[in-house]
Amino acid sequence: MAPSRRADAPVRRLFHRAEPDAHQGRPERPLGAGRGSEAPAGPGVARDPRHRGCRSRPSAKVVSVRVTFLGGLGEIGRNCAAVEIDGQIALVDCGLMFPEEDMRGVDLVLPDWRWLVERREDVRCVVLTHGHEDHMGGLGYFLSEVPVPVFGTELSLAIAAGRVDEMGVEKDFRPTPDGQWVTDGPFRFQLIPVSHSVPQGSGVVFDTPEGLVLHTGDFKLDPTPIDGRRSDLPSFGRFGNQGVRLLLSDSTNAERAGFVPSEKSLESPILSIVRQAPGRVISTCFSSHLHRVQQLSDAGLGAGRYLSFIGRSMERNVAIGRDLGVLHIPEDRVIRISEAMDLPADEVMIITTGSQGEPFAALSLMAVGRHRFVTLNETDTVLISATPVPGNETAVSKVISDMIRRGATVFHGGNANVHVSGHASSEELKTFINLIRPDAFVPIHGEYRHLRAHADLAIDMGVPDVLVLEDGDAVVLDGESTRVERDVVEAGYVYVDGSGVGDIQQGLLRERARLSDDGVLVVVLLLDGEGEELVRAPQVMSYGLMTEPLRLMDDVAEAVMAAAERDPARFFRDVDTAVRHAARRVIRNEIRRKPVVVPVITYVD
Repeated sequence: MAPSRRADAPVRRLFHRAEPDAHQGRPERPLGAGRGSEAPAGPGVARDPRHRGCRSRPSAKVVSVRVTFLGGLGEIGRNCAAVEIDGQIALVDCGLMFPEEDMRGVDLVLPDWRWLVERREDVRCVVLTHGHEDHMGGLGYFLSEVPVPVFGTELSLAIAAGRVDEMGVEKDFRPTPDGQWVTDGPFRFQLIPVSHSVPQGSGVVFDTPEGLVLHTGDFKLDPTPIDGRRSDLPSFGRFGNQGVRLLLSDSTNAERAGFVPSEKSLESPILSIVRQAPGRVISTCFSSHLHRVQQLSDAGLGAGRYLSFIGRSMERNVAIGRDLGVLHIPEDRVIRISEAMDLPADEVMIITTGSQGEPFAALSLMAVGRHRFVTLNETDTVLISATPVPGNETAVSKVISDMIRRGATVFHGGNANVHVSGHASSEELKTFINLIRPDAFVPIHGEYRHLRAHADLAIDMGVPDVLVLEDGDAVVLDGESTRVERDVVEAGYVYVDGSGVGDIQQGLLRERARLSDDGVLVVVLLLDGEGEELVRAPQVMSYGLMTEPLRLMDDVAEAVMAAAERDPARFFRDVDTAVRHAARRVIRNEIRRKPVVVPVITYVD
């Protein structure tokens, strides 16, 4: 292992756009250089121009170690980093992001990995830190283009396999024990246990020619995790004593003071709620949060209830957890939902999907009275053991309101002690930085405000180089130098809509927003075969424009006919434009709105 180059130099604070010129010194070569040749960017990849991305082809010096960030630095989700050693690449995580409210019709958002597809010959493997969607949900899409081995803990790979298998993508998954060095090409790495909200989470340390590069994954310092698998501070401390050249650390809760309470602290309040419930208990959490599923199950069993799991991902992950010995639930206490409906209400506990307000999840269907089996009533108790992912707050709030409207009593993180975060707060982060004492530090996994807050903590702890990067940036380890290169790869949003990946452009999202906000007006014209005369009066239809549009539609029809009569040559020379102008003028004057106007023209002989 190459020694870490711990310097006694004063702290260097390097924030976005504050760095010196990175292109000084040795000759340059394209970042795309390596075994794979450069190729033009593939068609059909949608990059959201609102999000930062590359403005030119990547370029870099000949260096031995580089870490390039494709996602997770500036948003919650799309976590994906490429570690490059001598032209070979290992990907750490391959996550997705759930769409924001203004991304109408979009199902998922992926990192833009075009440059990795162009360099597929150089990509050696993927290393997963844990089994959450924002870290492994994009794996099936990536492997369909770049088929490489995937390393991770047994549970992480089992959860990821469900997604990959659904897509029909072949996989080469290689379960990796904690604490054992794995060698793949120029990469030598090791998984280190961390406690998080999903079992078998891991940090990963790379032994590189430039020293140790340590990626924490998502973590917290929980002294009493449900499964007893604590963050392995002794191992982290040993690596810290050896010297860590670069630390990449979870920033989600960097603004939150103190320490995150232990998962074990929820046992008593959850059990109390379940025991006091007069009728059914309907509980929900992330289906991958098997620690919480165990806690909810224990509470139900402790109150003498049968358990029923509903929702495809919940049923799948519970089965995986039981098969791998992560979940411990007696077989004779688990029943089908159809069987649960035949039991007294106070003997039943349902554990379901829908903690994020997903419209077709079981909990959301119950909230609007559309679930096949469960109809909520005033004796039901609902327990939501999760916090909304950014962008889902409105949907979750609506589900809660709808359930209360139906008479249910609802407990959630805002009114009861039923959830703790899986991410370390500021005092834990400072403790960890003090344990590692890295030469250089890059905060990861968070919005920009979280990254900056975490950077401030590192500065307070005396880390020599504190570097705040964003998606598309890279940090380069080159001898005694640690430097940042900005915008070296495209890092925009790639939208998934149905079966289409990358064929949704930002302009199309703007059109969808306009249709949703202002409605549509359709003007149907019947012209003679020469296209020089209206055969009959225009027909006008509206969608989403106003409740009683008849008068407005009559006025639009009259305005279109008037325009044709007033200047026939101009009108029939460009019928589409003339119809739009006439219709928009009427609408603007009468209701001050700007709908999409769609002329439909038919010619008859």
